Amino acid sequence: MAETTRIDTQQENTWTGKSRGTVFGFKVFVFFIKNFGTRAAYLLMHLPIPYFCLFSRNNVKGLWYYFRKRLHYSWLKSSVSIYKTYYNFGQTLVDKIAIPIGNKDKYTYEFDGEEHITEMLALGEGGILISAHVGNFELAQYFFKQRNFDTAISIVITDQDHEDIKEYLGQFTKREHVNFIIVKEDLSHIFEINAALAQNRIVCISGDRFLNKAKTLEAELLGKKAKFPIGPFQIATRLQVPVLFVYVMREPKRHYHLYARKVKIERRDAQDLLNKFADHLERVVKKYPLQWFNFYDFWGELNSK
Repeated sequence: MAETTRIDTQQENTWTGKSRGTVFGFKVFVFFIKNFGTRAAYLLMHLPIPYFCLFSRNNVKGLWYYFRKRLHYSWLKSSVSIYKTYYNFGQTLVDKIAIPIGNKDKYTYEFDGEEHITEMLALGEGGILISAHVGNFELAQYFFKQRNFDTAISIVITDQDHEDIKEYLGQFTKREHVNFIIVKEDLSHIFEINAALAQNRIVCISGDRFLNKAKTLEAELLGKKAKFPIGPFQIATRLQVPVLFVYVMREPKRHYHLYARKVKIERRDAQDLLNKFADHLERVVKKYPLQWFNFYDFWGELNSK
């Protein structure tokens, strides 16, 4: 069975950018979706979860700390919430495959703040969307398509999934209006971001993960300081383009809710933008606590003891 593509190994409190899984595992889920429907694929997700809970020690420790220490859940509620988080994450993976292979009409979509996206596109300067590893942000492209927004999307990624998995899933998920900008150590991705904005593209960046040796800033999230990548906030405050915080959250009955919030930018003040992002992210996490998909020691607390 495939391990989900964003359940990550760790060193200290940094995300390595690597994932585990096999093409065979994803083929099983695609087979179930095509032949038995999404509900059967959701049920299938219950099979690998006990394995993750028992043997993915670092991932479970990170989730335990999040529920027990940051959200102050009881021992029992924390334990149950870990299982539910894995299951919710599995559902988002199924949805990422199910929607593009012909099941889009089985889902409903809610737009909250789309006027900010419309306003951003009307300026003709491109724009930056900052999101996080909560919910199912990759489905944002379908929200854009639903509203016929005449634009293309560039997604900045650090994910280093196995190439064979990417190639296999690409036949189901690739879109002609979406391209990926991969973060590189030589910072050449910054030129790609500038080029995308010059073409009035929407650039989507995750604001909550960084790789080893990356420069960071700190902000308070759920009552404790955590490290965030400086790059997204530095870029957003230096370029004169609109910036939105955007999340796509999963709700019951295969319903997705897109939140888009306008943010006021203080020029060249990355810390100010990060503080605003952390504040907004905290509100999202409190509303959707089981959709926190950072499976590692996010606050750096576990290894400091």
